[in-house]
Amino acid sequence: MKAIKVLVIFIFSMVFGVNAAWAGQTELTWYGHSAFKITTPSGKILLIDPWITNPANKNGKADLAGLTHVDLILISHGHFDHVGDAVAIAKKTGAHLVSTFDLGNALVTYGGFPKAQAGLDTQGNFGGELTLLGGEVKVAFIPAIHSSTVMDENGKDIHDGGNPGGFLISIKNGPVIYHTGDTDVFNDMTLIPRFHKVDVMLACIGGHFTMGPDRAALATKMVGPLMVVPMHYGTFPVLDGTPAEFKAALIRQGVKAKLVVMKPDEMIKL
Repeated sequence: MKAIKVLVIFIFSMVFGVNAAWAGQTELTWYGHSAFKITTPSGKILLIDPWITNPANKNGKADLAGLTHVDLILISHGHFDHVGDAVAIAKKTGAHLVSTFDLGNALVTYGGFPKAQAGLDTQGNFGGELTLLGGEVKVAFIPAIHSSTVMDENGKDIHDGGNPGGFLISIKNGPVIYHTGDTDVFNDMTLIPRFHKVDVMLACIGGHFTMGPDRAALATKMVGPLMVVPMHYGTFPVLDGTPAEFKAALIRQGVKAKLVVMKPDEMIKL
């Protein structure tokens, strides 16, 4: 049985180009739009841009109810479709907020995020990297070309949310994952692999408010991940970039990354 397991890990590593030492130990769940859950090898739970109840996720209410343990909530910028259900999840689970300092301050001041769960230990800014959960996870702040505002709890008043960004998440005994947030392609993406080789890139492809398939393919080429997962498409009619268009653009760009198209509510092992 042990020999079979070793063979499976070896095959997985050959297909996806991952490190056989951690293959299959980290779980990635996509809830649709830009919302992901990462489960680390030791069982820590990270949520990124947790709009769990977005229109693309037909099981959103059940998924939200099922989130009873969350350690960290990472929010890339202040727009409603990325803050999503973060406040409700934080109040229920005690999860701490990982964001830029300005965004965290705005979410606490105007958005209702619990102040005790948004301290300096989990707040940073671009160029900085946090070591969290006893060294289980490191999070580096990556810039993004977009905007960021925070809507208050009554849904009417809008406040400054600092600068938008993405996250480079390094998991102990696991992969390095780059979540782009909402962004256009920008040349400084070429700097990312100089500091950390990216295993998995979660790339927005919808267009209109972010880069579309062609520009996302170029971004993927710059970052050079082993695997790329498209996100932030199809939730609204204006986000009309498709995985098929993205695949064609990756081929045209000569990108070698493995394209993995997930379905809302799907989990894969990395």
